[in-house]
Amino acid sequence: MTDLYGRHKAVLPDWLALYYDCPIEITHGEGRHVWDADGNRYLDFFGGILTTMTAHALPEVTKAVSDQAARIIHSSTLYLNRPMVELAERIAALSGIPDARVFFTTSGTEANDTALLLATAYRRSNQILAMRNSYHGRSFSAVAITGNHAWSPTSLSPLQTLYVHGGVRTRGPYARLSDAQFIQACVADLEDLLGHTRDVAALIAEPVQGVGGFTSPPDGLYAAFREVLDRHGILWISDEVQTGWGRTGEHFWGWQAHAQNGPPDILTFAKGIGNGMSVGGVVARADVMNCLDANSISTFGGSPVTMAAGVANLAYLLEHDLQGNARRVGGLLIERLRAIGAAVPAVREVRGRGLMIGIELVRPGTDEADPKAAGKILEAARENGLLIGKGGGHNTSVLRIAPPLSLTVAEAEEGASLLEQALRAV
Repeated sequence: MTDLYGRHKAVLPDWLALYYDCPIEITHGEGRHVWDADGNRYLDFFGGILTTMTAHALPEVTKAVSDQAARIIHSSTLYLNRPMVELAERIAALSGIPDARVFFTTSGTEANDTALLLATAYRRSNQILAMRNSYHGRSFSAVAITGNHAWSPTSLSPLQTLYVHGGVRTRGPYARLSDAQFIQACVADLEDLLGHTRDVAALIAEPVQGVGGFTSPPDGLYAAFREVLDRHGILWISDEVQTGWGRTGEHFWGWQAHAQNGPPDILTFAKGIGNGMSVGGVVARADVMNCLDANSISTFGGSPVTMAAGVANLAYLLEHDLQGNARRVGGLLIERLRAIGAAVPAVREVRGRGLMIGIELVRPGTDEADPKAAGKILEAARENGLLIGKGGGHNTSVLRIAPPLSLTVAEAEEGASLLEQALRAV
């Protein structure tokens, strides 16, 4: 692995992060497990950053990819594409957005970039509301609306971005309020902010902040925001790149926890739908999606191969009720992790929904984030045979746990035990 690591550093950017002091090469996987080049087997609790949604090497998906690749791999959106139309029909119906239109991209970043293009064109404004501690991708425009400084390398921007309170429940000036008071305070902050500007195009928000450490507001916050936004004609973009497809267990989409006023105007998705294939996209009302007055295509978005993978993967997810599995197994896992965390002074909070769980670490006896501990626990978990992620708005001090949605109860217990060993060791 040393030779490959040296070659990596010689030709790839310094800012292209790698996990672990001695990075590993993952060579193959099956179910909820992967193997590295040295033959070590790991229980995968991160799924390629929430992307391997159903399972590694899922036969239904690999067969769909193989069969489609044997027919034709690429044609572009300039030609009719049966798998793309089929997947778009299913996603439009599942989105909850009336008269929905779907546009496919190759990533979540590109999906959010497209959503921003649509919103700013529709509203004829470059002003965007975003949440503090948010992350929406690595493109120039997506970085401009990212409220997490660790992932925003430039202050230059094509957009004017205004940041709103509410994405983080247990930190900040409103942390000690009740849920109802928290929502009231955040709405008042939004109202005040809009009193100092005009013609805002959209609010973009993750129902559960992913890179930010799996934080979320109380249910109903975005519904309360929506009442304010509607009065001003401002669009709501729900970034479902990490929360979509039933991962939170209780709902198929993250926005449904805030559904009193109906679906968002624009919904973005990616990651899990392709089960590892490069699929992203945007769903929007027809009048919003069709507002562009210039030509556009997507060379690689909607590729026949990736669309075939998406159709097969979505069918598997629905037929096997993986949303229900995320609710049941995720509920057991989070309670187990909370019991473990209660006995570990460095654990400030265990939070999450379904199979989207964060463990926030602090220096014992303080509220000070401890990113060094998070790094050490990441290493210790790998040595024990468990792969997890990390993130958070306070210097990556949150362990991120997001296994494939087909995780079994036995695997959840195994992973919790391995993580407990790592926590206690560090």
